[in-house]
Amino acid sequence: MSTHRSLLRHDSPTLSDSRSSLALGEKGFRPFFLLAAVFAAFVLPLWLLVLENFTGLNAEFMHPYWHAHEMVFGFSVAVITGFLLTAVGNWTQRETVVGRPLLALAALWTLGRIAIALSSFVPRGIAAVIDLAFIPALMVGIGRALALAKNKRNYVMLVVLFALWLSNLAAHAGVLGIAGMSEWQRRGSIVGIDIVILLILVISARVIPMFTRNATREASIRSWPRFNMASAISMVMFTICDIAIPTHHITAAFAALTGVAVAARTIPWGTRHTTRDPLLWVLHVGSWWIPVGLFLRTISSFTSTVPSASSTHALTVGAIGLLTLGMMARVALGHSGRMLAVSQPTTVAFVALTVAGLVRVIGPLFESMYTASIVVAGVLWSLAFVLYLVVYLPILIAPRVDGRPG
Repeated sequence: MSTHRSLLRHDSPTLSDSRSSLALGEKGFRPFFLLAAVFAAFVLPLWLLVLENFTGLNAEFMHPYWHAHEMVFGFSVAVITGFLLTAVGNWTQRETVVGRPLLALAALWTLGRIAIALSSFVPRGIAAVIDLAFIPALMVGIGRALALAKNKRNYVMLVVLFALWLSNLAAHAGVLGIAGMSEWQRRGSIVGIDIVILLILVISARVIPMFTRNATREASIRSWPRFNMASAISMVMFTICDIAIPTHHITAAFAALTGVAVAARTIPWGTRHTTRDPLLWVLHVGSWWIPVGLFLRTISSFTSTVPSASSTHALTVGAIGLLTLGMMARVALGHSGRMLAVSQPTTVAFVALTVAGLVRVIGPLFESMYTASIVVAGVLWSLAFVLYLVVYLPILIAPRVDGRPG
């Protein structure tokens, strides 16, 4: 994620501008942040209806794992795509995918979501083929720019994307009966969450201290490279253990070790200076959800009092949800030529998602609250992304206010 400069302009987007119809294809964040927000806002209520048999949709995935799969390989991958297509262009000073190819890539992602939702009504395996085609297409799009610029530092992004594709392949293998059906549907998505968290660790270490220092002008704010490296390496080891021995105490130990490293690296990030800036505190709160989720994973391995679902939702609703929403807000402002200042509805969205994380993590601890917690968290999650759409739809589909391309 690149530095986004504040511009002293507050022009509202002009939807009647002759370039508006083309703006959606000018940068990767535009169509994919829009798709991610629409998907996040409406797929969770849809899944709840499916769970209660109120709709005729019938994916080949077992119901809980359809939800898990689509949150990882649908929503999260869409945000990652929008970010990487935009950031790699900045890192390399070369365009990745824009214009019609970008809109075609967005259409492929959308087709994957439709195919999986309707997978029981199409020939077996078709949904898997369509869905599995997306990440390789993305890798080609950003890999070309990285290779032409000889930007070897960021080849790690391709490695992470390939690992994410393999975890998606495992989930589909479970659906198709190639591997243990329910087990690999679940584990493919769980490992996918681990890989998304790994990517977040790498990127957040680069940008959150920088964003915070630039905005607050606190000279004491800095990054600790050794702790950043330790947390990334420990997360890799935890992910490997999650693949090979998910229920072993060694895996629980790596979860705790990673949690300690992640918590330690945030100490000099200046969290206490961010309370008045929603664009900053949302990223810091999202980052702190990561060690919480990892510690809960360790605890759940030793006692049934804390279910593994609490750990999973701390990492997904809490960490992935807040960090993606925060970056979607920040990137859209910075790359459309606007000041890095959020409106009140956006702040409400951040708060709603924070509360959703708390409810979804605490709810499973109390059997009597379980069903209600799912509904409440789902409503708050959807509200957060509906508010994002209300504020950012005009920004995403309109040209930059400063007249620059992008």
